[in-house]
Amino acid sequence: MRNLSTSPALLLSALLLFTHAAQGAETPLPPEEVFRYAIFDAGDALEIDWAVDDGAYMYQEAFGFSSGDPAIELGKPELPDGELHSDEFLGEQVVYRGNFFVRLPYTVAGTKPGSFALTIESRGCLDSGFCYVPQRWIETVALEKPPAASSSFLDNAPASSPAPGASLGGSSDFPPPDEVFFPDVFVVDGNTLEVGFRIIPGYYLYKDKLSVRILTEGFRTGALELPKGKLHNDEFFGEQEVYYDEVVGKLSLARSVAGAVDIEVELGYQGCADAGLCYLPQTRRMTISLPAAVTVTDLGATVSEAAGTGGGAPVSEQARLARVITGSSIWVAAGVFFLAGLALAFTPCVLPMVPILSGIIAGEGDNVSAVRGFMLALTYVLGMALVYTAAGVAAAAAGLQLQALFNQPWVLILFAGLFVVLSLGMFGLYDLQMPSSIQSRLATVSGNQKSGTVIGAFVMGALSALVVTACVAPALIAALTVMAQSGDMLRGGVALFAMSLGMGAPLLLVGAAQGKFLPKAGGWMVAVKVSFGFMFIGLAVWMLSRILPGQVTMVLWAVLVLIGGVFMGGMTTLDRDATVAHKLGKGFGLLAIFYGLVLFFGALAGGTNPLKPLASVNLGGGAAKEQHLQFTRIKTTEDLDREIAAASAKGMSVMLDFYADWCVSCIEMEEYTFIEADVQAALSNTVTLQADVTRNDEQDQALLKRFGVFGPPTIVFFGTDGEQRHGYEVVGFMNAENFAAHVRQAIAL
Repeated sequence: MRNLSTSPALLLSALLLFTHAAQGAETPLPPEEVFRYAIFDAGDALEIDWAVDDGAYMYQEAFGFSSGDPAIELGKPELPDGELHSDEFLGEQVVYRGNFFVRLPYTVAGTKPGSFALTIESRGCLDSGFCYVPQRWIETVALEKPPAASSSFLDNAPASSPAPGASLGGSSDFPPPDEVFFPDVFVVDGNTLEVGFRIIPGYYLYKDKLSVRILTEGFRTGALELPKGKLHNDEFFGEQEVYYDEVVGKLSLARSVAGAVDIEVELGYQGCADAGLCYLPQTRRMTISLPAAVTVTDLGATVSEAAGTGGGAPVSEQARLARVITGSSIWVAAGVFFLAGLALAFTPCVLPMVPILSGIIAGEGDNVSAVRGFMLALTYVLGMALVYTAAGVAAAAAGLQLQALFNQPWVLILFAGLFVVLSLGMFGLYDLQMPSSIQSRLATVSGNQKSGTVIGAFVMGALSALVVTACVAPALIAALTVMAQSGDMLRGGVALFAMSLGMGAPLLLVGAAQGKFLPKAGGWMVAVKVSFGFMFIGLAVWMLSRILPGQVTMVLWAVLVLIGGVFMGGMTTLDRDATVAHKLGKGFGLLAIFYGLVLFFGALAGGTNPLKPLASVNLGGGAAKEQHLQFTRIKTTEDLDREIAAASAKGMSVMLDFYADWCVSCIEMEEYTFIEADVQAALSNTVTLQADVTRNDEQDQALLKRFGVFGPPTIVFFGTDGEQRHGYEVVGFMNAENFAAHVRQAIAL
């Protein structure tokens, strides 16, 4: 053993400490956070794995070890080769940086104790010039029994070795894997881990078999950053990259939990002996104590960037928007989300608000000015934005799905009925207005005889928030994620409100334009109101399509279009001197009637898509099968894990599609994206899974919560290794061309 004289070292460290403090440098971290170690018992020797922070080093000559138990006699420590360092005071020294391990042989006199106290002496410095006082670490080491054939198992290896992956079947020629591979996890900081494996001589680990999973909710990992291994020509697997002796990799974490917490980590690995035998894949679970987070991120973000590693993995659109909310000023966030909402204004989920607002303005009569139309539109938009924002904040705070909240069958039926009632007013069956007593009171308060209609516009805008929830978009998910994970309701709510205003901004133009160009009293005005009546009924059918079978919906569309064709004059007889308007009306009416009949025929043949009514019919009379993408339905997290493991065993990637019957964009993805040959070719080596969350029961919610999904359509990808491809999530509708390119990138090895 080496006896250390600490007096000169103490004086030197005190001098450097004084100099460092005089220079006004920042207070260094405590030594236990800079120099970390883990101790393993190999049976006849202790293995001490060290992890030294970047910018720090330890002196080789300063290491010393002593036993606190007379029964344990320590041998000469086996120290690795270090690097030369020119020290200003001590001259040229051998130092250690990064990760290294020390082997400390020991012998036992008498009965081997279960544990003993080991004293470790060491000394280290920082590149900045600061040196710590010599450290004395006292650690209680748990001892294991030595392996039964630890000194001769290589010599006794069979001449004919079993194939890789063969069972160890009770053979005493090779030790069990727990005595060959020693995994461990070091905590660097609240967002970074170092994963290490020590391997006894004569054995190696496959690089592509090393994996890490965080089993605790609220955490996600980036890719495990591993050093380059040695090339090994495997008889069965071909040329492989492997590790001998030891390997340490860096792992970045994204977390939604800010404080110190214990997490459960699962390490996966597989290795072989040089003698030819390969062990079965192994897993080891361990509990790690993490300090408080360096950064708290939304879990839709790319982990490498969220945790500050600067990796090159992609960042999903919702993750970028979430960082706009948390990392920018509140005004910048509001501006960005207003533009995002403006882009959403032209999607099928928001466009139905145009006929609603138009119907409100048309119901005003023939004296609607541009200013009046604009004010009605503004009131309508504010009603929609306020209710949509309040619902989003409440849903995020309660952990609910905003879509599922507003797409319950009874809610859809209730509001579809409301639209039907409103349409009857447009057909002139009644005049919809507030009671005269209430109108008089409002007129007295505001001096505006139209106040009742303004309130009606606000109420209709509030109800229209239901229409907007038909689709999910990255901007919505970003705002909900920030509110749910960080608790910042103010920033998330402002972003959601700005997005709502962006979605409603084009409606202000609709209001002003209708106020200026809407036809005045006469036959035209009646025709316009009737048109809006049909639009209201169309909205009712559209809402009911979320819960009705496709064929029933097709029949409803057929009835609506046929009646519309009759109203347009498709069945009337034209006089010889009929006007151009009447002729055009009859022509378009005949086309509508013909289209309605086609819809009827398509529904009877099993069609479900009004835009492709004859897709299931061919001229030969047989059913023409469209090449729809075939999904395997899953329900629980256990189902998902089983399917991913089976796909990984076959060398296939996995695509998980979150779907619901009431999700409009889900139907769009199935009808316009998944059906394309280019998309299906990109998914040729991919197992396609679908989670139907229509019911939104406990199992659905557990599956959604696992991935931080707030609603469908959301698509998650997994590589052939079974690991989730973070940053490649798809939220909302994506056309076939872009989706095919995205798939190829997401599942690329």
